[in-house]
Amino acid sequence: MTTALALISCFLISLFLTPLVKKLAFKIGATDQPNHRKVHKGAMARIGGVSVYAAFLAGLLILQPENAYMPYILVAGTIIILTGFLDDLTELSAKWKLLGQIAAAVIVVAGGVQVEFINLPFDGRLELGWFSIPITLLWIIGITNAINLIDGLDGLAAGVSSIVLATISVLAIIQGDIFIVALGIALLGGTLGFLVHNFNPAKIFMGDTGALFLGFMIGVISLLGFKNVTIFSLVVPVIILAVPISDTFFAIIRRVVNKQPLAAPDKSHLHHCLLRLGYSHRQTVLIIYALSAFFGLSAVIFTISTLWVSLVIMMMLLIGIELMAERIGLVSHSYRPMLKLVNKFSNTPKRP
Repeated sequence: MTTALALISCFLISLFLTPLVKKLAFKIGATDQPNHRKVHKGAMARIGGVSVYAAFLAGLLILQPENAYMPYILVAGTIIILTGFLDDLTELSAKWKLLGQIAAAVIVVAGGVQVEFINLPFDGRLELGWFSIPITLLWIIGITNAINLIDGLDGLAAGVSSIVLATISVLAIIQGDIFIVALGIALLGGTLGFLVHNFNPAKIFMGDTGALFLGFMIGVISLLGFKNVTIFSLVVPVIILAVPISDTFFAIIRRVVNKQPLAAPDKSHLHHCLLRLGYSHRQTVLIIYALSAFFGLSAVIFTISTLWVSLVIMMMLLIGIELMAERIGLVSHSYRPMLKLVNKFSNTPKRP
């Protein structure tokens, strides 16, 4: 009952606070101007993440989760919010944005949020030792930027984040992890309330204030929620976050292939590719929502399946992601190794 109250309260707080945040954004000049890489035509307020953050804090006050990690998460989350807010206001350099992310990640790692081991099949366990800290930092910073990278269309990052948070919350309920349920529900309610104003046609953007905060919190929550899963512990959050992770992964491949800097912006992300295929703005967002929901459902099935079923699911998802990337030209239109292999076998003449 308290969980439902928190979800509704966070939703309503974010819903009614967002228009006020929009007015504040125009007053202080935190707006996003149109350019050749943007799909919007006029200036847009871009600190919508403030309402998500405020609703999240309200949810924590209602649920009052008790955990040793909580103070570190709150301090780190505040650093991320400030980093995103300053970027939306003054456009920080990539160096300063990364520094803010590293500082926040270091704080939660110092508080004990670490991937110390990875559970493997047949009761195996891989101890990470000294690699624990860099792997944890890489995961948190990587997911933070992955969510930020998909924030390219109205409602896209907020919707995908909502689906991810809903999946994490459901799995946490199944596992009886009250702390992760509290974090997930508080963040989900705030994100859904903001999404009402952010869905196409958007009245406000979440900006880096919201995208960095959501990405950071999802990175932390996913680590805490699934590090003890019996089979392939780190695979579960990877499946849940397959859409932003695969988009980021293929962006790196694309830039390496095209000999571009890894931080170079382009218009070849998943949503750009779908738009080029002729889908409308809203259709593209809904397709990516559907993909996220599919991966979320796959993660739930994965966690309750036997070892061999889990292996089959994992292989099918990897093949499916690769085929989709090649089909829509996520790396380049000439990058089609698996499709060429399929065509080669399908065109092989049969012996009489």
